[in-house]
Amino acid sequence: MTITRVLFICTANAARSQMAEGLLRAKYGERYEVFSAGTRQANVSARAITVMKEIGIDISHHRSKTLAEFEGVSFDLAVTLCDNAHAICPIVSGAKKTIHHGFPDPHLTPGSNDEVLEGYRNVRDMILLWIDMTFGTIPSE
Repeated sequence: MTITRVLFICTANAARSQMAEGLLRAKYGERYEVFSAGTRQANVSARAITVMKEIGIDISHHRSKTLAEFEGVSFDLAVTLCDNAHAICPIVSGAKKTIHHGFPDPHLTPGSNDEVLEGYRNVRDMILLWIDMTFGTIPSE
């Protein structure tokens, strides 16, 4: 079986791209080698770690990385997950194909901590559904 190399990209590599990396690896890791990066570096969101743990996926060992760390590395697919990352790098060098599928920034969810956590859960679930629809089927040879 051929392993497809996928790079998820977001602005800070703090939430959406980290969750996508964890979800794809946990669900379809036998078919995909998965990475994530940002257009800039930040810390992995504690809230992203929390909502991923709720569904049994531990991303607490992840660290934020920039695209510069992957310079010269080849990927079958790069996916920008936010409009800002897509604007900065609509085509990722080293990737055979670059696509965009934007998700809301869960950090911008208004309200109390519980309401913000619910925003993270909603984005996590949107990414999970998209991953299942996009990566869950084996393409015909």
